Amino acid sequence: MARIDYAKIAGDYAQARGLTEDGLAGWREAVRPYLAGLALPVVDVGSGAGQFAALFPSWFGVQVVGVEPSAAMRAEAVANTSDARVTYLHGDAQHLPLADLSAGAAWISTVIHHIPNLPAAAAEIRRVLTPGAPVLIRSAFPGRTGGVSLFRFFPEAAKVVETFPSIEQVEQDFGAAGFRLERVEPVVQVSVQSLREFRTRVALRADTTLRGITDEAFAAGLARLDTAILGGESEGPVIDLLDLVVLR
Repeated sequence: MARIDYAKIAGDYAQARGLTEDGLAGWREAVRPYLAGLALPVVDVGSGAGQFAALFPSWFGVQVVGVEPSAAMRAEAVANTSDARVTYLHGDAQHLPLADLSAGAAWISTVIHHIPNLPAAAAEIRRVLTPGAPVLIRSAFPGRTGGVSLFRFFPEAAKVVETFPSIEQVEQDFGAAGFRLERVEPVVQVSVQSLREFRTRVALRADTTLRGITDEAFAAGLARLDTAILGGESEGPVIDLLDLVVLR
């Protein structure tokens, strides 16, 4: 199902991809209107190592059901989550282990490109959500990668994003399941505190787009990073933009 073998990179995932709570402040405020105080659980589709599932209860007072197909990633998530309001279950976007009309929102973070049958997933998400409940998708989308720092140094990786579902494709496939596109909003996040830290994380190559390029292109990107750091660009945080797509 996935474009990357999460069993192999699960142990490095939090170090390579995890963000601090402060760094995610932009996302907290962006999704607050949709998640705060929900009576029914949020289903985190493809919850991975539990980055957001572990934060949503403290941010918004909600319960979360994380659904993740990788046993290794679920194990990481359990180890990283102490809140009893979070449960992790085996499943995937096309096979959610939830009852009909049992969830108050769906969260899909950097997962949309791993779903092999998006129309089927949209129908399955429609099944478990109550009427009017939001679907929140956090992702990089084709044609909208200019705000992602990674692609400045690894332009070949940006081409991998062009193979991801577009916003138009998401609107079409979710529309067939009865959802309507409500909002597309770029959201600011502080990914790391310096370019040196960014380089350390990138070197772990725990990213779909980096796994999708050649070893030569990856080495060239690391060399570009080293040149930038030696040139004095290592001061200050690395700030990125990903899109929030909202459907109901």
